[in-house]
Amino acid sequence: MKIGIPKEIKNNENRVGMTPAGVAEFVRHGHEVYVQHTAGQGSGFLDGDYERVGAHILPTIEDVYAVADMIVKVKEPIDPEYPLVRPGQLVFTYFHFACDRDLTDAMIRSEAVCLAYETVQTEGGALPLLIPMSEVAGRMAAINGAYYLQKTQGGKGKLIGGVPGVLPARVLVLGAGTVGEAAALRASGMGAEVTVADISLPRLKHLAEVLPANVHTIYSNEENIRALLPTADIVIGSVLVPGDKAPYLVTRDMLRLMEPGTVLVDVAIDQGGCFETSRPTTHSDPVYEIDGILHYAVANIPGAVPHTSTMALTNATLRYALALADKGWQRACREDKALARGLNIVEGKVTFEAVADVFGLPYTPVDELL
Repeated sequence: MKIGIPKEIKNNENRVGMTPAGVAEFVRHGHEVYVQHTAGQGSGFLDGDYERVGAHILPTIEDVYAVADMIVKVKEPIDPEYPLVRPGQLVFTYFHFACDRDLTDAMIRSEAVCLAYETVQTEGGALPLLIPMSEVAGRMAAINGAYYLQKTQGGKGKLIGGVPGVLPARVLVLGAGTVGEAAALRASGMGAEVTVADISLPRLKHLAEVLPANVHTIYSNEENIRALLPTADIVIGSVLVPGDKAPYLVTRDMLRLMEPGTVLVDVAIDQGGCFETSRPTTHSDPVYEIDGILHYAVANIPGAVPHTSTMALTNATLRYALALADKGWQRACREDKALARGLNIVEGKVTFEAVADVFGLPYTPVDELL
């Protein structure tokens, strides 16, 4: 199979779909890999690193899409890429369709096979291709929240861990999944007083057992959230409904409960955001203020640490990508139900029910196409 790795063109997205080590595995399996010129440069991987393991370097993104049977990338295609995606071409990346109707319509029109990292799901409910980036995003959410809490950045002027004789900042984490756990771990490690809210009592029990004593847990409901907001300095939204839009846990009217300079970090922004006042921002323009409350809603947080993120992502995606290349997408998905759950749009048909429901589109069970 011919594998294409284009350069990411989303704002300040420096990750790349595969490391040279990953490319080497594809070459060993007898596949041809085509990498766009400088695609890996932002992550610290040069064209020569890819050439040494057998990749072919192509000058433009158009060349890569034109030659590839399977595109392996990091972020969803954006407007300039829509016309490049071909019928029958397999695109393996993060899509987050449920919060982007234009992308959904474009991929339906393309008649490509769209396999989304974020909905590859095991029988036990684990999301193996979302976990590594969630771990990065959770850690970065705490770090960025602490940064924007500085007065010079628009925050309250508090040091997240305090100092002897001065209380630390209070961090509220909404959601106890991978992002929430990583955020709580990093915030507590910096000395903050952390509360994690979730509707899963088993997850809260797990966090209570494994996280430090300065992390507390609470059942998530509107009343409990409203009670915690007035004293929160940083609120990290990390709610995930796989493949679907995130629910709003902090509504517009709740902003008045918070003190000016409170920092909201919406890690769920890829799925529409879990704060009603959130809108996607970029690394070049990451924050905005509403009613005195600072909002950080960068849609590709791990892109700020691309070397770490690219290596972690390739570690997770490689075995699935190799299965797709070795067997073809239909056989690979028949043999691995976790991979089959990643199919969101197949040759013009929506095969992920939550995406069809969000936009009122016809739904085709994926088994009918396998």
